[in-house]
Amino acid sequence: MNYGDTRKDISLLFPDSDKSGGLYSESGISEETAKQLDLYSLLDLHTIDFGAFFTCDPAVIRYRQMTFADLCEIYGLCDVLSRMLPFLTDIKELRKMSSHGDGIGDSYLYSISEIEIYNSLMELLHSELLPLSDRFTSPAFKAFAERIKLLTESDYYKELTEHLSELSSRVRDIKSITVGVNLDRRLMPESSGVLSVNSEKFKSGELFERVKRLDFKKDDMTLMADLLPYGKSQSENQRLAMTNAVNNAISEIFKSSVRSWKKSVQYYVLDNTDFLLRMVPEIEFVIEGTILIKRLRERGVTLCTPEILEGCSNRFSAKGLINPVIALKTTGELVPNDISFDESGMIYVITGPNRGGKSVLTCATGHAFAMAQTGLPVCADFCSMTVCDMILTHFPAGSEDTVEKGRLGEECARLDSMFDAVTCDSLVLLDESLSSTGSYEGAYIAAEVLRGFSMAGLRGIFSTHLHDLAASVESINSECIPRGGVRIDNLVAEVNEGQRSFRILRKTPDGKSYARDIAEKYGLSGEKIMAKLEKNKNSKK
Repeated sequence: MNYGDTRKDISLLFPDSDKSGGLYSESGISEETAKQLDLYSLLDLHTIDFGAFFTCDPAVIRYRQMTFADLCEIYGLCDVLSRMLPFLTDIKELRKMSSHGDGIGDSYLYSISEIEIYNSLMELLHSELLPLSDRFTSPAFKAFAERIKLLTESDYYKELTEHLSELSSRVRDIKSITVGVNLDRRLMPESSGVLSVNSEKFKSGELFERVKRLDFKKDDMTLMADLLPYGKSQSENQRLAMTNAVNNAISEIFKSSVRSWKKSVQYYVLDNTDFLLRMVPEIEFVIEGTILIKRLRERGVTLCTPEILEGCSNRFSAKGLINPVIALKTTGELVPNDISFDESGMIYVITGPNRGGKSVLTCATGHAFAMAQTGLPVCADFCSMTVCDMILTHFPAGSEDTVEKGRLGEECARLDSMFDAVTCDSLVLLDESLSSTGSYEGAYIAAEVLRGFSMAGLRGIFSTHLHDLAASVESINSECIPRGGVRIDNLVAEVNEGQRSFRILRKTPDGKSYARDIAEKYGLSGEKIMAKLEKNKNSKK
């Protein structure tokens, strides 16, 4: 029977659903990067790595932006997707149970159960999703609604529902079976089988039970004796053997009823269940993404849909950028910052005091790329960008990573491995790298790394306490830019009278001013020290 072209996949994340299989391919965000940027605190993904949803395709990003726009603007849509998941989980479990069955007849009963779940799911989508479809603007949900409408309003679906209702009621009405056992001359079981399927349960033939129910007549539904007692004395093997025997008998009885329409059911129900099962990771992702957007809005964070640029070499501009991880983990005031990658600066060295906002901005930039390139909005007033092909991070490692090589050796090995992977389209984020060695050695190695990044033509941020590195930026530029390298510039974590503003400014750093401000804050400036000494001297007179 022709029921239309319903075998093509539907994707919430890819305009070409045939490419949605690439969801699980190697991506531009490694597990290490996802953990260092704390991306799993934003999206609670249980089964698939964050990087599986990262894409470099502008068309795919725009497609997802429209998907999330519908989810955020149409009340109840995300809830419908959430209610789909238990049905799909049950179908997965049924298929797993069926694959581990004995192969005799239980697959027929599993088929009935799967079709029942499928019908319940279709009823949910028909009654809850389709009424919202007039408001859909995204290609993803328009296509999804069209598919559900085609499936649930087809003659075949109605016929399937009628057959299923009839067959299900027969299966659900089974309360007992009558078993016949032939005996030989020695009264040993010779053969056995099911004589009838009954819609009522057998009654106990024991006198006490008959007194309780005031029933003293015996009929075909009153037991004369237990065939195999179900009780504490029965072993697990005995219970399993009896259960399997009964299940196989019931399956055999209904096999002929199901067999007549099983083939067409496989082409229809199983195929359409498959396309829904393949959507599960996407559904889980967009649900988590929508929850994240809601949490950020409730926190008061401004969100914008990033403009994805094409034909522009490695551009990025964000106004009022906020770190979403900090926003969701703290309750204090959030300080926005601006940052851009362009001809005047493709790589930045950020210097300033501890806890002055250097790492926060470094990570916020990574969050902006990660969220934008999974289709999510960005935590900023405005954002435009050329996509990157990968995000590479180099943050302080745990002590377990430094046992064999030592801290400096481990850091250098990780930096060296970055150059095996980076391209001119990459984004690199370094936070306090090479801080495990002396300032001279650290600044020297860091300058060599910066030269390499400049010549690679990539975008990057190097957050550091190495003020000598910031001072060497102009020297590195004068060497690399004539050879085709990109410009490096300085950013500074602002300090006013010893107080951190958490503002990151684009200017040449003055290491002495930081030290002077911090000394003032803690009373360790020369003037304050001398004032205390003078006070102590006078107090002893």
